[in-house]
Amino acid sequence: MSATRTPVTVIGLGPMGQAMAATLMRAGHPVTVWNRTPSRADDLVAAGATRADTPADAVAASDVVILSLTDYPAMYDILGPVVDDPRRVLAGRVLVNLSSDTPDASRAAAEWAAGHGADFVTGGVMVPAPAVGTPDAHVFYSGPKAVFDAHEPVLRPIGRPAYLGEDPGLAQLFYQAHLDVFLTSLASLLHATALVTAAGVPAGDFLPGALDLLTDIPAMIGDGRELARELEAGEHPGHLSTARMMGATADHIVRTSQRAGVDLALPDAVKSYYDRAIAAGHGDRNWTALFEVVRARP
Repeated sequence: MSATRTPVTVIGLGPMGQAMAATLMRAGHPVTVWNRTPSRADDLVAAGATRADTPADAVAASDVVILSLTDYPAMYDILGPVVDDPRRVLAGRVLVNLSSDTPDASRAAAEWAAGHGADFVTGGVMVPAPAVGTPDAHVFYSGPKAVFDAHEPVLRPIGRPAYLGEDPGLAQLFYQAHLDVFLTSLASLLHATALVTAAGVPAGDFLPGALDLLTDIPAMIGDGRELARELEAGEHPGHLSTARMMGATADHIVRTSQRAGVDLALPDAVKSYYDRAIAAGHGDRNWTALFEVVRARP
């Protein structure tokens, strides 16, 4: 059977699950769907998907089962009873969990799946639901390489696959680390908007320029390769943006926010990194010396 005709099951039909199921159908895959709230499958069924009556039926319908759930505990809630199905439908299946959770949760799930005869691949979809299946979509994967390689053509329509390694936790590690950057950036964007609007400035006068600043960051710090080399080597040459200078700016942001009556949690947290870096003797080194404060120690 060609990759474009490989049956696929999608369990979990929130916006992301619906987008993935629709994308797989457009790519020519017969798709079976299941969701706790059956009505969420209505549009997909109208477009040609098959609605499974139970999770066991959904798993039995395809060798490849994609999970798009709130978290990993939801997987156990749904698939736990499937273990007792006399058909032993989990055995021989490939579970591709594209839900969000921790790296340790992914490792534990891989062991659970193996205990029931299933292969397990972890994934993290790095775009919102409307971008699934577009050229901008990419997905981190980890788990058994032979299993991933065998089913990569089936998964490719969802987004450009990036395989990270055998460790089932790697995909979630990269996923959460990227979201660390993303969520912090979004929070800072809203905090900064609150700061200017507190002074009576319309948000529309501020946000376009703020978004330009975000996209200009690579031009300021490079593509990440040299920065990565310096961080790994513990090199923080202090010639322009020292921790002391940036720390003074962080203090100004805190005081400006306090005067404006804007919440201080985020700027206080950022300032604390600089304060600790300076206290540790890194004040005259580059701002990247904050890495020495935040990184894990052996």
